[in-house]
Amino acid sequence: MQWNYLATALLSIQSISVFQYKNYLQQSWTFPERVTGITGRNGTGKTNLLDAIYFLCFTKSYFQKSDALLVHQGAQGMRVAGEFLKDGNPYLISGVIRETGKKEFRVNDQLCDRMADHIGNFPAVMVAPDDVQIITNGSEERRRFMDAIFSQIDHQYLMQLIQYNRILLQRNSLLKQMSEQRQRSADLLEVLDQQLIGPATYVFSKRKEYLDKLLILINNRYNNIAGENYNLQLRYDSSLMEKSFPELLQQNRERDMQSQRTQSGIHRDDINISLNDQPFRQIASQGQRKSLLFAFKLAEFALLKEAKGFAPILLLDDVFEKLDNTRMQNLLYEVCLVNQGQVLVTDTHPERIKDSFSSLGLQYGSIITTR
Repeated sequence: MQWNYLATALLSIQSISVFQYKNYLQQSWTFPERVTGITGRNGTGKTNLLDAIYFLCFTKSYFQKSDALLVHQGAQGMRVAGEFLKDGNPYLISGVIRETGKKEFRVNDQLCDRMADHIGNFPAVMVAPDDVQIITNGSEERRRFMDAIFSQIDHQYLMQLIQYNRILLQRNSLLKQMSEQRQRSADLLEVLDQQLIGPATYVFSKRKEYLDKLLILINNRYNNIAGENYNLQLRYDSSLMEKSFPELLQQNRERDMQSQRTQSGIHRDDINISLNDQPFRQIASQGQRKSLLFAFKLAEFALLKEAKGFAPILLLDDVFEKLDNTRMQNLLYEVCLVNQGQVLVTDTHPERIKDSFSSLGLQYGSIITTR
């Protein structure tokens, strides 16, 4: 669905084409306006279209961990290409998975030597049904949420995080080897510890800095979406708050050797969430969980917009099924009236899209339908 009277976004995708991608053999779409509604029956590829856009922004799928799962069943390789506008300048981004499984990305025909260098240049925020795991699951989901935002804001954050994870794997492998061989390689362990300290300290300091802003934004957005004030408490939880990382490594060395893994560090960080001084996921209603999820996502959007100076592309997948009418209208008000970025939203019912936007005073336009 499109409304041509709305302002042009500083970042937008104008068109996209896919070849042998997921359920599509070959297809293309254009997005000439700022707000687009995508409708179709379940299983026709609405989510896959949003994921193709996300793929071009992040060099990976939002939903699939393996690139091989992006290739159309029975096909050899795939290609996704999109035309973007950023600050008035055109960019052609293409991602290819070769028959060999090798992945290549190009921007204006320039090959990306490192995928990490592409992250953050074309920021995007995805909201999908299973994202409630950010609220209900373990700390890994919330770290992934943090890292997806901060890596788009700060390229050095991403590079330091990659280095930390690489050295952490080496350290854990050494701990396991030491246990199996019943030999202590104290010198090598000390070398790896020293290599971990720099990346860990950088990532911790940036998480603390960015979360000071992000957690306030989440709290404010939550109250806006829920329509009333709740005693929601959010806190950055990290062992590095109490002691320096060198102290933690030294203190836990014996325990690490026994467990064959590194017990303390930024890979254990979390966002602690409570409501009325009780664990949120234990007492919150389904409606409160959904409201908090959208608060997380809208805060992500706001922080990226502040850091970049322009709004990221916002991809909303099947959000109509997840919120009641009041929360939905509060969300759409912020997304479509307050937000000045490009928005793409999917739903199975074209009339529901029409009614929801009409109630906000947005005029009805055309619909992209997947088949």
